[in-house]
Amino acid sequence: MTGTILSSLIFLASLGIIFSEKLNRTIVAFAGAALMVGLGMAYGFYSETQAIAAVDFNTLGLLLGMMILVALLEPTGFFQYLAVWAGRLSHGRPVRLLVLLGTVTTVLSMFLDNVTTVVLIAPVTILISEILGVNPLPYLMAEALLSDTGGVATLLGDPPNILIASAAGFTFTDFLTHSLPIVLIAWLVALFLLRYLFRRELSVPPANADAVLKLDYSEILTDRKTARRVLIVLGVAILVFFFHSLLSISPAFIALSAAAAALVWVRPDPAKVFKQIEWSVLIFFVALFIMVGGIEATDAIDKLVSLIKNIENIPTVLSGVLLIWVVAGISAVVDNVPVTIALIPVIQGLGASGMNIGPLWWALIFGAGFGGNGTIIGSTANIVVAGISGRTRTPITSKLWNKRGLPVMLATCLVTSVLYIVLFPLFSR
Repeated sequence: MTGTILSSLIFLASLGIIFSEKLNRTIVAFAGAALMVGLGMAYGFYSETQAIAAVDFNTLGLLLGMMILVALLEPTGFFQYLAVWAGRLSHGRPVRLLVLLGTVTTVLSMFLDNVTTVVLIAPVTILISEILGVNPLPYLMAEALLSDTGGVATLLGDPPNILIASAAGFTFTDFLTHSLPIVLIAWLVALFLLRYLFRRELSVPPANADAVLKLDYSEILTDRKTARRVLIVLGVAILVFFFHSLLSISPAFIALSAAAAALVWVRPDPAKVFKQIEWSVLIFFVALFIMVGGIEATDAIDKLVSLIKNIENIPTVLSGVLLIWVVAGISAVVDNVPVTIALIPVIQGLGASGMNIGPLWWALIFGAGFGGNGTIIGSTANIVVAGISGRTRTPITSKLWNKRGLPVMLATCLVTSVLYIVLFPLFSR
């Protein structure tokens, strides 16, 4: 009983401090993990061996491998090249520019880290907007919102997807058959809604529409050779992801092998590459795994599972829809990673008790992914774009995000809920 109370208090207190943003989330999670292990050893409910066993190295390996590939690709100017290409293709037409920049950001976010994508594309978006003489606000918010939305489509697109795929045994192909179709429809709904919400800004004709055509590609893509090599390796890796279950190899092995191949082929300065790796994110994941492992070591998860099972006469399809909205609501105000890591053992416990949990996994994926659009702090990509917008005359505020971002979250969750009900037999397999 003491272990249950202590482990739950440590985890909830850590989440509360992370939410308050008083301290760096990695520091808080690291301290919480150390406290969990220390008290666990003192009271006999958790050990160092159990803490190490609680860490999902498949998730960490996949994240590290993709981070290395991004670190190699980033200095080449490839991401900025795509943004300039979209700007030129738009011919200065605001709506077309919104669609093209949103599409580029979404496609990149399906395979690469969302934060890296918006960090590299948002500044170029501001540059293109200044050249055209238009308000950059619609494009910046669209990039953040569509990046979060598109990331739900693939196994690589969002950290919760990687976590859930590892726990549930989902393959890269599973996401293409189950998640991608729904995300495509939700993405279109989000795009049309953004077009409506920003109709006033997008109706203003550019002051210098032809100037964007003068942007020079050659000045943007500074290292074509490296970009080509990394893209080849990344393309091969994505192809192998389709067959990883048939080959009996893990996604982490594919990502790390691709990173190793790229490093050998490109031969960069290792110090520069590894300096760009987001080690704080990996440490954050490790700490969360250890904290949740401490909760699992007690009977807290079992009690929660028993409580949920006692709620009778609720069809699984409605439980899934409820889970989408509850997780989306929580993810709008708390980082979706700790929410996902906390709920994974609960769903696994329901599965151990005989419940068909396949549909619940997908509900968790949709809720965690789309919920981040609800507030300015709902995802790291939102926070980053809002920070970058401070360079403009129209910075993104929490009040503005609630007016434009929250409707997008509600619309995508509503559409997803309807499609989830209609396609429920597919998720039950």
